[in-house]
Amino acid sequence: MSESQVMVRYVVKPDRVAENEGLVRAVYAELQSTQPAGLAYATFVQEDGVSFVHLASVDSEDDRSPLLGVAAFARFLEGLDDRLEAPPVVTTMRRVGSYRVFGE
Repeated sequence: MSESQVMVRYVVKPDRVAENEGLVRAVYAELQSTQPAGLAYATFVQEDGVSFVHLASVDSEDDRSPLLGVAAFARFLEGLDDRLEAPPVVTTMRRVGSYRVFGE
């Protein structure tokens, strides 16, 4: 098994924030009901109200994120480009340490 962490940052058009939040909440509702193994996930909105940050940690044998099998995540991705001010910034990270983050 291998573990990977990723951070995705993006800015949503001001008139699309509520829509984006609703789509994100739907992802979490499905995750709560399906509880896919090997995934820890969190989403934040920054103080400006339009900047979102998603953090994901995946622990799987094939490095495939369980999010890709979540129907609500597919709906979130549909039309994402239209909701954004600019393309998302994806950063792959290597964990050095953490405390009570991602299910520890």
